[in-house]
Amino acid sequence: MVSRSLNKAILIGNVGSDPEIRTVGTGGRVATFSLATGRQWTDQTGNKQEKTEWHRCVVWNSARGSGLADVVEKYVKKGEKIYVEGEIEYRQWQDKEGQTRYTTEIKVKELMLLGGGGGRSGGMGDDMDSAPRRAPAPSAPRKAAAPAAGGDDFNDFPGALADEDDDLPF
Repeated sequence: MVSRSLNKAILIGNVGSDPEIRTVGTGGRVATFSLATGRQWTDQTGNKQEKTEWHRCVVWNSARGSGLADVVEKYVKKGEKIYVEGEIEYRQWQDKEGQTRYTTEIKVKELMLLGGGGGRSGGMGDDMDSAPRRAPAPSAPRKAAAPAAGGDDFNDFPGALADEDDDLPF
């Protein structure tokens, strides 16, 4: 019997700050940014509660020299609503004082810009009229999280992602 496992993270949220782009010693490029996701619920006393989680996202260019980090640099800005898909990675390292530090990151393999973009054009390449703006990794493309009614933006469906009536005890 073959044992299988899966490490997959799918997030839809708002970019917390403009991405930081770095070039590493091998000439590759990496983009990092924070992504905020939130949830709302009603507690036992009837009060609305809200919680925001922050996720550190890391995007690498492919070995071919161009790729997703370049797309992030060009199109992803603070406040943008984006979809990211990747895997969770836990790392630890020693800082300058010898302290062990830990981090949890989303290693992004695919992303899609969902927001209106503040008047900017909507495309990633020559076809600047397509929306939502999608930047897949080299894997086979899939339509991600599109509403069944045919809308291209979650903003078209108020409350589609809100979990306001979540009174489950777990």
